[in-house]
Amino acid sequence: MAPDNSLNTSMDSAKKHYSSMFTLPFFKTAFLAVAATCIVGVSLTAFARFPLISSLVLGISLFALTFLADSVTSKVVLKGDPIFSMRRTLVVSLVGWGLWLLFLVLGVGLGFAFGWLLWAKFSLLGFAVVVTLRFLVFNATSSAAAWRRLLSILLQPALCIAAFLVFWVSYPTVVTVSWQVYLFVVAAPIVGFIAVTLLLSSIDRLGKAMYSLPALPLFRAFILNWVDSQNAPLEKYLEEMGADADISVTLLKFDASKPKAAIIVPQVHPGPFKNIGSSLLPSLLKREVEKEFGNDVCVPLGLLGHELDLASQAQNYKIIAQVIASAKFEPQAALASPLVRVSEGTATASCQIFGDTALLSFTRSPKTTEDLPQELGRIVSEEAKKLGLQNALVVNCHNCLTNIVDTAEHLEELRSAASKCLREAVALPTKPFSVGSHTVFPTEFTLKAGMGTGGITALVFQVEQQKTAYIVIDGNNMVPDLREKILDNLAGLGFDACEVFTTDTHAVTASITGGQGYHPVGEVMDQTLLIQYIGEAAKNAEANLESCRAGCRTFIVPHVRVIGEERLKSITTLVDKAITKAKHVVAPIFGAEGLVLILLLLLF
Repeated sequence: MAPDNSLNTSMDSAKKHYSSMFTLPFFKTAFLAVAATCIVGVSLTAFARFPLISSLVLGISLFALTFLADSVTSKVVLKGDPIFSMRRTLVVSLVGWGLWLLFLVLGVGLGFAFGWLLWAKFSLLGFAVVVTLRFLVFNATSSAAAWRRLLSILLQPALCIAAFLVFWVSYPTVVTVSWQVYLFVVAAPIVGFIAVTLLLSSIDRLGKAMYSLPALPLFRAFILNWVDSQNAPLEKYLEEMGADADISVTLLKFDASKPKAAIIVPQVHPGPFKNIGSSLLPSLLKREVEKEFGNDVCVPLGLLGHELDLASQAQNYKIIAQVIASAKFEPQAALASPLVRVSEGTATASCQIFGDTALLSFTRSPKTTEDLPQELGRIVSEEAKKLGLQNALVVNCHNCLTNIVDTAEHLEELRSAASKCLREAVALPTKPFSVGSHTVFPTEFTLKAGMGTGGITALVFQVEQQKTAYIVIDGNNMVPDLREKILDNLAGLGFDACEVFTTDTHAVTASITGGQGYHPVGEVMDQTLLIQYIGEAAKNAEANLESCRAGCRTFIVPHVRVIGEERLKSITTLVDKAITKAKHVVAPIFGAEGLVLILLLLLF
């Protein structure tokens, strides 16, 4: 029953790479940095041997030509390309100028000892490096037509090397511009193109050989999603590589004179990240069902992992449509039990009975409460049926994340706590109950802060004197001890028993750079403000308590396209393997390129 953590590990590793791809300076910063590099850096290297005014003119010209070329590239040549905005195009040039300036400085140092022709030769080497860099960046990331990519690659370095040539021609006694120089200017892009093609094709062959995946188009699809939130290009591949599955959904609804509230648990993992696949399912399902019935809806996490991520957002709506169709029934159960809580080791199970349905949840807080295996849910459901119940809605609270993930070692504790909790809950007398609900959408807490668009939903149940509050936060797990702080605050507000859930939405995942690619709830949020919002939601839910009836349905949504565990693991593992492959081949490929370029320079 122990879950396989290898998929989660590969997912996390991949997300870290995506999160670090585009940590770029702002436009103003990049603009000033390019200006400083050209006007100050290049001018100073030239001033070591040439007149100050001429050196400054060279530096200013290079900056002006770079800005002009980047403007034409982003606004004309690659107009409409979501990757290469003016900012990103300028950053590519900034990196190129950083490398070019390094060669210019080396040329100055050697020029004092061996003659200023070396400064010109190192300038040409810098040009070759910049062209190679641009071949790599534009060919790896842009989906534009080949001629557009080629023009984008060559325009800026060609204009700049032309400025150098004009400068050198002005001082023939220092630098002689021979036919060999022009030969090098023409040959360098050809050599760079060959080197980059060898590198990228080796990575592409790796994907096709190991996983039958086109590595470069897949990589571009990931980049489009990261940079421009386009989900269709990547989901096209996921749909093609996925398989159809029958998805189980359990719906527990509460009606007064009209629909009051609902808890929906689809056996779908809300991933893999950002807006891809089922990442948005909790908030989408909440929004669409609320729109249809006018009640408050929450979508906590079931017991499963990434093995059941949906292949595309289109599959979300298959589930949503079936949920809406299946929710059109009248609940009949008028009795409920109080909430019962049982702890076994580090595991805690909470259970409340509504008619013939058990609502049971798991947490290990303040220990890590991450994805739990489907097998545990099946065991709980079978145990519930043995006790005379018809349905079991089993929920993973997913409400604490620490540096230690040891869930597999405590599954027996979870099973034992659930069994004891079920038996105690079933043994209690059931009474009429009331339900209150309320949702808040804190504007202060964004996706980058760790909260999805589903906000915070509070469901309050009163059975005789016991008032129970269920808090469902649209986020991906919580920082340690936050659950306990929330429960303490709710107790102070008069609630007798409470639990806190997250939806595990992966809409927040890959929303930030570095680290694990997202913030768990409470990591960067103002916790005092968050707890205040939760308290207000619970009190507002309490204020609209109404006598209700409960009803539960478990149904199947057939032929839903999922990206299975093995295929998803292949995709995410490919990122690491491609990077490893690149590290292995980059030195010999670019080393050979450098050798060829140096041999060309020796011709003059």
